[in-house]
Amino acid sequence: MKSSLSAVLCAALALSACGTVRESRINPFNWFRSSTEAETTETQVRTAKDEDPRALVDQVVEMSVDRAPGGAIVTATGLPVRQGFWNAELVRAETDADAPTDTLVYDFRIASPGTATPVGTEPSRLVTAALFLSDQDLEGIRTIMVRGAQNQRQARR
Repeated sequence: MKSSLSAVLCAALALSACGTVRESRINPFNWFRSSTEAETTETQVRTAKDEDPRALVDQVVEMSVDRAPGGAIVTATGLPVRQGFWNAELVRAETDADAPTDTLVYDFRIASPGTATPVGTEPSRLVTAALFLSDQDLEGIRTIMVRGAQNQRQARR
């Protein structure tokens, strides 16, 4: 009994010293890191007026990818130019044929208020949209990108 207990304790101690699991891909907390801002060129953002009349949000100020059972939740916060924008949604963007296949690109679309509204403070203008992606959607994906009119944010594995 003493020898099996000490063998189990030694094995547990040896395994706890392995810090490589913390940085490995099998750890779900490492699947997507915090988002970073990426430069946007005018050719990258194509407007699809025929399909969706909503405009791109002016700036994407925050983006995160959080693990959830069966997939991940992509959350983005945008800053429009004035108050009153509504109906926010992350819409899958059309990608070029030469675009990398390991990247998911979403446009942050919002509907304008339709009437003149005050500019207001930044906190009063923030709009948040979220999207659930299943494990099948994330298979083979290394980067998730959310685009706005003036910038884009991305999270990488």
